This record gives sequence, structure tokens and C-alpha cells, in this order.
Amino acid sequence: MPRTSSQILSSGDKPGITPPTDRLYPQKADLEESVKDDSEDREGMSDGGGAIVYHYLTFETELPPPSAIHLSSNQSLQSLQSPQSPQSPLPGPPNLKKYTSPFEWSDFHKRFIIWLSCAVTALTAFSAGSYSPGIEQMIAEWHVSGVAALVGITAFTTGFGVAPMVLAPFSEINGRYPVFMVSGILFVICQLCSAVTRSYAGMLVARFFLGVGGSTFSTMVGGVVSDIYHTEDRNTPMALFSGAALFGTGWGPLVCGFVAQNTTWRWIFYLQTITCGVMIALVCVFFRETRGSVLLSRKAKALNRWYEAREAAGYYGFDMPSDSADMEKVSQRIRWKVKSDEERSSIGKMIGISLYRPFHLLLTEPVVFWFSLWVAFSWAVLYLTLAAIPLVFRDKHHFTLSQANAVFASMCIGSILATVLSIYQEKLAKRHGKIASTPEGRLYFSCVESALMPIGLFMFGWTSASRIHWIVPTIAIALATIGIFSVYLAVFNYLADTYHRYASSALAAQSFCRNILAGLFPLVTTQMYKQLTYGGASSLLGGVGALLTLVPWILVFYGPRIRARSRFASEIME
Repeated sequence: MPRTSSQILSSGDKPGITPPTDRLYPQKADLEESVKDDSEDREGMSDGGGAIVYHYLTFETELPPPSAIHLSSNQSLQSLQSPQSPQSPLPGPPNLKKYTSPFEWSDFHKRFIIWLSCAVTALTAFSAGSYSPGIEQMIAEWHVSGVAALVGITAFTTGFGVAPMVLAPFSEINGRYPVFMVSGILFVICQLCSAVTRSYAGMLVARFFLGVGGSTFSTMVGGVVSDIYHTEDRNTPMALFSGAALFGTGWGPLVCGFVAQNTTWRWIFYLQTITCGVMIALVCVFFRETRGSVLLSRKAKALNRWYEAREAAGYYGFDMPSDSADMEKVSQRIRWKVKSDEERSSIGKMIGISLYRPFHLLLTEPVVFWFSLWVAFSWAVLYLTLAAIPLVFRDKHHFTLSQANAVFASMCIGSILATVLSIYQEKLAKRHGKIASTPEGRLYFSCVESALMPIGLFMFGWTSASRIHWIVPTIAIALATIGIFSVYLAVFNYLADTYHRYASSALAAQSFCRNILAGLFPLVTTQMYKQLTYGGASSLLGGVGALLTLVPWILVFYGPRIRARSRFASEIME
């Protein structure tokens, strides 16, 4: 007798290779016995008769075995015995291994996907920071003001903040991989366009679409993390993701400061065209789909195609559990469907919700509003350094262009230290049972560490003098970076843990605020530091940062009460 589907699918047979005939098809005597024994079961199923029954498929569904061989009435036993009418070959089963739930992937596979995603995130952030070292050459070539030249950063962050609201629904329907691939190609093309453009307007257009292409490798990597890791295991991959974003922002001006001083600003973008092209090629080859609902839909389609091929060859029925108490199983013509496909709205409606709900949460949910303000200010401070660091170190310490941008190495070091600290401090706390099983448990460390951002700002402002060694404000930048990292990671984790099914909208709200404000700060940096003095400007920023540091403290003490009053968060608590 033929093997069951579970035996076939779990066998060592390689996909696409047909096993020996005697393992898949019955011999003549077996066939006669099978037809005789199953004559009653075949009523209503010959010639494709019998209604197809649809069942919901999940990753936990145990696939039923095929019923005994059923032949359509026009395939009589005599015709099967005739050498002129050989038996139709039984179609081989599909390879379902590639549709395994991402939560069940091996640790190596998960780490590889995370490291690949973080590498692309770092390159995306590199593009944001790499623009500033070429500002002086652009001003000279296009005869625009310094503020106008810095609008290239604003154009990038605008595309970065707006695009995910439109692209996110596509990733839910078609998966992460197609969106990553298309966005990556756009990203590389826009890098090349930035390098060859001959006009200021062309640069702004290229930078905007560069932000659109790069946005998926930042905002959606958080979704990739949630696709393959359960909540309790997400701290380490989220720390790596956050560290990659901050590291890349400092790495960009660090490298491109030397490029701009020794060549032309165009080589800043030629260099990125090459490196990003190589990395996107690696993503296209090695990245695998992580969206569970998409994989499940593909698994259902693969099984349904196999069932259709079996029926076309004359083999009907699978043994399904019966609702009747006196029958263990019943043979059915089955097809699979996925609940998430039925619950999904049209793409137009999904884009509408994606554009509307983040702002609705921003204006109606105090947690989303204050967290968005907190992380937006912190991120704006990070981008402010793109203009502030060259200004201070060239003015007060008479650094060259490359030397001033080399100071961004402190930002890279700070992001690495913050990442390592975040990974090991939670492991240590879990070992001693100090981490609570509530969203507020994610905020304990950030309550203390986020204070390093205003401390670093005060220290940077009041040590930016010629008489003080340049290493002191450099250390201040590293401290502020650790504080910004703590804010960034806390906001991502807390909103994801609190809003669950609405988490993507809550994160989209903070992402929009964060990128728009970050794009505006570099435009006013020079005027603010010259009008308020270096110490005064940094003190103003440090004071605002100190006030916003109260946000996690309030949530630690009153978070459960605030969440209970939230219509969106309370749905999860009930």
C-alpha cells in the first residue's frame, strides 16, 4: 500500500526526485484488494465527485494521510492492467520544509537573518550621516546656502519617516522579502543618482527616494525580529538592531570625512553605491521570508496544488477526523485555507488604516504621544551632532575636515558599549529574577541609562572650549550616545509589548515623529550654537532631555493604571 502523506513528507526522499515505483504504487494484487475494500468509500468520489471541504491551516496542523487509492470510474482495473493504458503516476509531495514557522528555525538560521538585517540597517544609517562631510563642496558647486545644502538630510529623513506607512501593508500581504528586494534596488539606484546629479534639486529628489528605499531596512527590521523571536527572547536582537542604527549614523561621517577631504563629494555616493550594491545582492540571495502568515499561505497553496495534481491523476481523498463519535476518520476531498487571509482587508483599505491609525494613536494615547516625543527629541539630538561636531571641533580645536569627522568614532564606540551593556544587563537581571513580566519591566534600566543623554549634552556644551582637551567633549558624545540608545530600545520594546496587534501603528507614529524632527534639527544647529553660545545651546537641549527623562519613571509607577484606561492596550489586558 502507498505511504501516508506524513510518511512521504518526512521521508529522506529528495524533493523533485521520484522514488522507486514499488515504494509509491501498489502491485496488481494490492490494487485489486484496494479497489474491492474501498468500493463503499468511493461512492460520490469517482470522476471527481464529492464536495471539496475547506479546513483552516496552522503551523500546528497535523497533515492527514491519504486515503486508500481511489480511481475515477473511467480508469477501470482492466485499463490499468493494460500495457496500452498505464497507471497515471502519483504526483510527488511538495517540499514543506521551507514553510516551517520562523519561530522554529534553528538558532544559527535566526542569528544569520538578524546579523544580515543589522548589517543593512547600519548601511542605511551610514547614508544618513555620510551626507554632511560633502556640504562645503556642494555649497561651492551649486552656490546655495549652508542651510539649503543641509536640506538634503531633511529630504532623506522625510522619505524615511513617510514611506513605511505605505510599505508596511505590502509586507503584510506579500511578505518581507519582496519589499526588501524592491526597496534595496531603489536604494542602490538612488545612491548612484546622488553621485551623478548635476543640480541641487536633483540631489534633493534623489535623497528623498533614498530615504524611501532605506526606510524598510530600519523600520521593518523590528518586524523581522518579532517574526522569528518570541517576546521574552527579543532583547538581544533588538539591542543589536538599535546598536546598528546608531553605529551606522556615526560611521557615515567618520568614513566620508576622509573621502571628502581627499577626493570629491561625489565619491561619497560612489562608495555607497558599491558597498550597498554588494549588500543588497547578499540580501536578495540569502535573506529568507520571515512573515509567518505569508509562509502559512504559501504552504496552503503548495498543498492545494498537490491535492489537485493527485486528483487529476485519479487519486482522491484524505483521512480526516470525523465529528461523529462512531467514526474515527472519514475520507474527504480537502483544501486548506488560512484565517489571516480571510481577515485581511484590501490593500487600499490597509494603506488607509496604516496612514490614519498611527496619528490617531499619537493624538489619543498618552503613552504613544510621550514616548514619541521622548524618542523624537533623542533622535533629533543624534542628527544635530552631524552639524554640531564639525562646527565645534573645527572652530575651537582647529581640526581639519577629516579630523573633525573622525570624532564620530566616539559615537560608534558608544553604540557598541551600549549594545553589549544592554545584552548582558538583562541576562544578569533575569538570572537574579529582577525583570518583571510586564512591559514596565523593560524600563528599569532605561530610567537610569537615559539620563546619560542630558548629562552628555551638558558636558559637551561646557567643555567645548579651546583650553579644554578635545578628548573631554568627545567622551561626552559617547555618553550621550549610550543615553540615546537606551531611549531608542526602551521605546521599541515598550510599545511592542503594550499594544501587540496595534504595535506596528504605534511604532509607525514614533518613527514618523522621530525622523521628521531629526531632519529639522540640523537646519537650525549652526544658528542656535552661534546665538546661544556652545554652552547655552547644549544646556537648553540638556534641560529638555532631562525633563523627558521623567517619562519612563512615570510609566514604571503608573504604567499599569495608564494601560488599563487605554482602549487599545486594555484589549490585551482583558
